[in-house]
Amino acid sequence: MAGDIAITVEDNIATLRVRNPERRNAISATMWQSIAAFAQSAPSRRDIRVVIIRGDGDLAFSAGADIIGFNEARSGTANAKGYDDLVEDTCRAIEAMPQPAIAMIKGACMGAGASLAASCDLRVASQNAFFAVPAGRLGLGYDPRGIKRMLRVFGPLTAQILYTAQRIPAPRFHDVGGVHAIAEDNDVEALATSLARTIADNAPLTLKAVKASIRALNANDPALLAEAERLSAQADASNDYAEGRAAFAEKRTPRFTGS
Repeated sequence: MAGDIAITVEDNIATLRVRNPERRNAISATMWQSIAAFAQSAPSRRDIRVVIIRGDGDLAFSAGADIIGFNEARSGTANAKGYDDLVEDTCRAIEAMPQPAIAMIKGACMGAGASLAASCDLRVASQNAFFAVPAGRLGLGYDPRGIKRMLRVFGPLTAQILYTAQRIPAPRFHDVGGVHAIAEDNDVEALATSLARTIADNAPLTLKAVKASIRALNANDPALLAEAERLSAQADASNDYAEGRAAFAEKRTPRFTGS
């Protein structure tokens, strides 16, 4: 089985499932392209307010890039650069989605799978989950853009996972803020769903403006910051803001429409 990507949408929550169970959800070039295509379509999806990204089954979020095809897809400097560009472009597409993304992590989260998780806005993990980057065991050069992302999200543990190529338990990442919540193995799916539901019940234009602001400030990019300011002003002028004020005054749950 070559693996694929499955996407479901229910009650404004999209779940993107990485499916390659025979290879612990390793991600092929075609799968990276499918993830990127979904992320690029997200701005036009008014039916989606939050995205959950997860692996298929309980054994792995993802074992990273599928090295089966590396003899062709990632051999030589030019091919390696092209493959790294594909992974980086996919991660950036997730970061650029207007909807918040939650990585739900069970089992292994390795290599480019760790980059995929780091590109999400929030991460929840099971007690038995672990992170590892085995580049040092493979002898490949790890993309500095991916290292920069990991440094921002995983902080001081980035050097350890890259230098040692060893497994580090998810609770260690929770200690440094790289994982936002830890649950018992059987409870992590419910935790991710509950978190997604809480976010999806909030005003979509506010969420969009907040995500744009975080992205702009992380990138220190004036153009992105100007766009974030525009989106914040749009939220201030929205029907949802009027609805939020009315609901607060009337002591009822607001009904946001994203307009």
